[in-house]
Amino acid sequence: MSMMEFLPELVLIGMTLIFFGLSLFKADSVLVGRVALGGAGILVLTAFAALSSEGMLFFDAYRVDLFSQTFKLLIAFGFLGVLALASGFPGVRNEISAEYAMFLSISTMGLTFLVSGVELLTILLCLEISSFALYVAIPMRKGAHRTQYEAGIKYVLFGALATGVTVFGMSYVVGLTGTTYLSELGPLLPDLVASEPLALIGLLMILSGFFYKLALFPMHFWTPDVYEGAANETTAFVATLPKIGAVALLIRFMASSGADSGHLVWVLSVFAVFSMTYGNLAALVQSDIKRLLAFSSIAHAGYVMVGILSAGPEGFGSAVYYIFGYLVMTLGCFYVICQVAPAGENLSFDGLKGLHRKSPVLAFTLAVAACGMAGIPPAVGFPTKFLVFTAAIGQGYYALVILAVINAAISAFYYLKLVRAAYALPEEELSSGAVHPRFALGVPMTALGIFITAVILASGLFPEPIVAMAREAVGVLL
Repeated sequence: MSMMEFLPELVLIGMTLIFFGLSLFKADSVLVGRVALGGAGILVLTAFAALSSEGMLFFDAYRVDLFSQTFKLLIAFGFLGVLALASGFPGVRNEISAEYAMFLSISTMGLTFLVSGVELLTILLCLEISSFALYVAIPMRKGAHRTQYEAGIKYVLFGALATGVTVFGMSYVVGLTGTTYLSELGPLLPDLVASEPLALIGLLMILSGFFYKLALFPMHFWTPDVYEGAANETTAFVATLPKIGAVALLIRFMASSGADSGHLVWVLSVFAVFSMTYGNLAALVQSDIKRLLAFSSIAHAGYVMVGILSAGPEGFGSAVYYIFGYLVMTLGCFYVICQVAPAGENLSFDGLKGLHRKSPVLAFTLAVAACGMAGIPPAVGFPTKFLVFTAAIGQGYYALVILAVINAAISAFYYLKLVRAAYALPEEELSSGAVHPRFALGVPMTALGIFITAVILASGLFPEPIVAMAREAVGVLL
C-alpha cells in the first residue's frame, strides 16, 4: 500500500483531528472557517493527485480505482463549495463552530470511505460514520428556532430505521450466498433474484439504506423537515454530499449484482417514478425555499435513478454526470440562500423579491441555477437530463422516460417561480418608488457567485470532457 492510495482519507482524518484540537481551545468561528477552507482546498488537490491510484486495501474490502477516486474528487469539490458559501458558519452558534466543522469533516470522511467500500459490512460502517456525524451537526443551529431539534430527531429516527432495514436485508443476502464481498456476490445474485424471492427482498432492503441517503421514495420522508430545520450551511451539505456517496454506492452495487435482473429493474422503476412525481407535485405548493429544494431533491433522486437503472457505460456515465450537474446547481441555489439570509434564517419567496436590484450577481446566479434544475439549456441541467433519458431509451424503458419528461415539465413551474421572485419588485417598492439598499457582497463572494454560474453554464455547453471522464470511471466496473 502506497501513501498516495489513501491520501484524501488521510487529509480528512488530519482535518478532523485539527478541529478537535481547536474545539478544546474554543477557537473563533472566523479562524475555524479559514482552517476548514484551507483543509478542503488541500483535500481537492490530494483527491486530484490520487485520481489515477489503484489498489486493494484492508483484506480486499476497500478498493481504490478510477471510479472511487472520481467520486472522491466530486465529494472534495462539494465539501469545498459548501465551506466556501458558508464562510465562518454564520448559521451555527459561535462557541461550537469548531465542533461543527469537525462533524462535517467526519461525515465527509465517511462518504469518502463509502465510495471505496466493496464489502457489505465495510459499506454499512462507512454509512454509519457519515450519518452519525450529521445526526449531531443538524441540531447545531443558531437561534431559538426549535425546528432544528425536530429536524435532528427525524433524521436520527429515519436513519435508525434505514440502518435496521439494511442490516436485515444483508442478513438475508449473506445467508443465501455465504459471502459479504460484492465481487463474490455479483455472479450469484442474478440467478438468485430470478429464482429466490427472499434474495430480491433482501436486495431491496439493502438498497433502501442507500435510498435514505439519496432521499429516494420510499425513504424520503425526513427530507423537507430536515432541510427546513437545519442551518443553511448544514442543509447545503445534506443536499449535496450524501447524494454523491449514494449514487456511487448504487452504481457499484448495480454493476456488481447484475442490474439486468427483470424484477429488480421493475421495482426500482416504480420507486423512481413515485419519487419524481411526489417530489415535483409537493414542490409546487411550497413557499419556503429550502422546503422547495427538499422536494426538488426527491424528484432529482428519481431522475438519477433512471440513469442508474439503464446500466452499461451510457447509463452509469449519465448518472455520474447528472450528480455532478446537480451538485453545482444546488450549490448555486444555496449560495444565494446563504447570502440573502446571512443570519441563517429561512427564506421565502417574499424574501427574494427585488433581488436583482439589491445584487444582480445573486439574482443571475439563482436564475441560472434554477433554469438548470428545470432542464432549460444552456445550463448543465439540460444535457444531464438528456443523457439520462437517452440511456433509458437505449434500454427500451420508453414508459419511464415519458413519465420523467412529463415530470421535468411540471418542475419548470416552481423553478421559474424562483426566477420570477428574484426579478420581481416588492409591493412597497412598487407603490413608493423607494429602492432597497444593495447587498455588500464583497469581492470573494462575488467571485464565488460568478465562478458557480460559469461552471453551471460551461459544463452544460461543453459536456464532452465530463461525460468522457464519467464513462471512463464507470468502465472500471463493467
